[in-house]
Amino acid sequence: MADDDEMGVDKIRSKRIFFNHLDSFVGIYAGKYLSNCVVGASLEEPADDEEQNEEEDETVKSIPLAKGTYQVVGTLSKPDAKKPDFAFEILSFDTREHLLEYLMDCDIIIYNITETTEQIDEASWAVSALHSDLENFKSSKIFILLSTIMTWSLTKPADPEDPETPLTEDDYRKRRGHPNFKDHLSLEKLVIKLGKTKKRKFTTYVIASGLVYGMDEGIFHYFFKEAWLGLNPVIPCFGDGKNVVPTIHVNDLTAVLQNVVEHKPKTYYILAVDDSKYMLQEIVKAISSLGPAKIQHIPQGDALLNTELTQSDLDHLLVNLILEAFYVKENFNIRWVAESGIVENIQNLIKEYKQSRGLLPLKLAILGPPAVGKSSVAEKLAKHYKLHHIKIKDVIAEAIANLELKTMQADVEESEEDEGDEVGTRDAQELLDHVRENMDQSNVGRLDDSYVVRFMKEKLSSMPCQNQGFVLDGFPKTYSQTKDLFTAEEDEEEESSISKLPRFDKTIIPDYIFSLEASDEFLKNRILHLPESVVVGTHYTQDRFLNYLAQYRELNAEDETLLNYFDEIEIHPVHIDVSQDNDAENTPVVEDIIKIVGKAKNYGPTSEELKEMQRKEADERIAREAAERAEQERREAEEAAERLARWEEWNKRLEEVKRQEQEFLEAHSVPLRHYLMQNVMPTLTQGLIECCKIRPDDPVDFLAEYLFKHNPQIE
Repeated sequence: MADDDEMGVDKIRSKRIFFNHLDSFVGIYAGKYLSNCVVGASLEEPADDEEQNEEEDETVKSIPLAKGTYQVVGTLSKPDAKKPDFAFEILSFDTREHLLEYLMDCDIIIYNITETTEQIDEASWAVSALHSDLENFKSSKIFILLSTIMTWSLTKPADPEDPETPLTEDDYRKRRGHPNFKDHLSLEKLVIKLGKTKKRKFTTYVIASGLVYGMDEGIFHYFFKEAWLGLNPVIPCFGDGKNVVPTIHVNDLTAVLQNVVEHKPKTYYILAVDDSKYMLQEIVKAISSLGPAKIQHIPQGDALLNTELTQSDLDHLLVNLILEAFYVKENFNIRWVAESGIVENIQNLIKEYKQSRGLLPLKLAILGPPAVGKSSVAEKLAKHYKLHHIKIKDVIAEAIANLELKTMQADVEESEEDEGDEVGTRDAQELLDHVRENMDQSNVGRLDDSYVVRFMKEKLSSMPCQNQGFVLDGFPKTYSQTKDLFTAEEDEEEESSISKLPRFDKTIIPDYIFSLEASDEFLKNRILHLPESVVVGTHYTQDRFLNYLAQYRELNAEDETLLNYFDEIEIHPVHIDVSQDNDAENTPVVEDIIKIVGKAKNYGPTSEELKEMQRKEADERIAREAAERAEQERREAEEAAERLARWEEWNKRLEEVKRQEQEFLEAHSVPLRHYLMQNVMPTLTQGLIECCKIRPDDPVDFLAEYLFKHNPQIE
């Protein structure tokens, strides 16, 4: 206690906040934000940015976090989901009565119904149950319903003569909701009604949130993903795109929640939107700068065919509302992350998006002598990591094709071009003429290094390569090419100059450089064993290959080799000997590189690829089950045949045993029969005959007496 007094810090009781579905988009960032907020922090006037940046660390250190921050508890949408690190406790319950016990222990209850309609019923029950149990409250409670601006979707303009006049919180009583959001509107009315009875014990608020964006993105994720992947030349924009879409950054929305909790405003209905009044096409166009930077309008009906967007998502994206969060701006202390909206903050949002989702470009370079296997290795790595395979021939062909396309389009649309376009067209035509002239002057149709390096730098700087990354296949080949390609421009002063390293362009420099190595003899043998169909038309013919190999060895025997350049900037190449335990497909080399590089940092399979993988897995499972059934039937047939064979063998052996036993018995019965025939049967036969003649009353006694009297031995 004395220590706290000396520090001049007041102990603030930690408050407990309930937030449903802490594993949802808003739940994750709202929970994380609130768990780091000091209770009552928004009640203080925010300092100037410079002063706040200077004192921020001291402020954080001086506050006893264990007593001053909010305890965030809540539920999960998926019971088996991992507990968020920021969560003080995850609540699981079997009955709603059990849930009510948890809610009674909380000071603030926040229900988010913007992301799933399944929570509307539970939120309605929760606010009603708490209101019915007011007498048992140990302290006052705040209930906040985080709703959506879709409950304003059909509201008439504030000024019929000026449709651009924004609606504010003062107009909430005349709001009209979208047909698909009637339940949201009914719940909003219920929450406001129940908060008007005993305000000191139970206060309720409704926050109508604009479309939430930021971090790893929520409803706008579809557009960010399409732009980042770059699989399509355009990003779709639904409808005419002229509808005004109210938005708010997820951290700004959480700041609004914090201010409502701590300021306890007198108004019960609050709009949470930023200051932007952007149309959907402006937002999609800004997001498209992450990729192709082009959009294409598609009919609203076609948007329904999109499997990655729900009906609720489309309803939000097609809303047309002009709103102003007047109360928030006038009464709350918020350090806005993106007060001016998506378009003006798009570069920061792109950085947030990439960092939050771990979408870091992977840049590799595969170098080495001719026929060492660079292309096969690069192709496998590009497929494994979903990177762009950069081959010099493809880059040159693509660059020339783009120049030709630009000049052709200029001829067709010459009347519609502005002055800037004309200048760009003239430059493209001039560059194309120079390229063609340079290729004509070369005997083998090759370009000078200046053009090659220019085209290569443009390719590596393109958004697809900057988003996913690339695998450089056998280029650059010399020290001068390497230096020209990767050296930063003069006006790009970087910290590398401070550390006395050569200036290099960090945006296109490879993260890993792999130098594949092998002896000349090994490479010659590999070429000799190539099929004729592979060798024809390539530099793998004997004369050309030997010249290429000799040239490569000569260039890399000097002091200034391309690998030396990477050593100079402290990106040290990894040397791999492909002649050791390697196959024709360079599989061990690829496996070694994957071990060094690690896991991919991208989305993984696309939805189409995922479906194809699932289809293949299903086919493999069916084939596997059929094979297992066939194997089972084969084993059962073999077992039945084996049982039958054993049965027949047993019967044979049994018959043999019986025969041998019969022969044994017959062999041992012969002496006995002889004995009986000689010594017993004559007397016995005579006695039986006499017995039949006389017919005594006791034949057995008569026979015994007869045998005794006529016993030959006695006689």
